[in-house]
Amino acid sequence: MTELLYLIAAALSLGLLALAGFLWALKSGQFDDLDGAAHRILFDDGDVPPAPPVRPVAGGVTEDKR
Repeated sequence: MTELLYLIAAALSLGLLALAGFLWALKSGQFDDLDGAAHRILFDDGDVPPAPPVRPVAGGVTEDKR
């Protein structure tokens, strides 16, 4: 019977810990913009300049001029 009391106490403490984590995430703005990240990955701005071409160097090693 005492084991059941320990399990209830453990379940309540884990529930409170989860609730505290959720409230922390809610206050820190984790749920403010749920669609923004999904739209940013689909619609590229195109402001990033293209990478310069890579020229081959003698010996088979390519040189990257960045």
